[in-house]
Amino acid sequence: MNRKKRINETLKSRQKRKNAKLHKSSKPRYISKAEREKLAQEQALTSDGSENTESKPDTEAQAAEL
Repeated sequence: MNRKKRINETLKSRQKRKNAKLHKSSKPRYISKAEREKLAQEQALTSDGSENTESKPDTEAQAAEL
């Protein structure tokens, strides 16, 4: 009986692992506090850079109107 039980447990555990791989969690991946700060800094830098590029076309458009 113990041998059958052990075999069944191993087969069940393998099946559980396969099912777990098939059904991925819909929970978002954890991002550490340090990573969030890095992303925020990068985003701030890119948004500062994009503001400068956005202002240039406006001045060019104004110059074209004159």
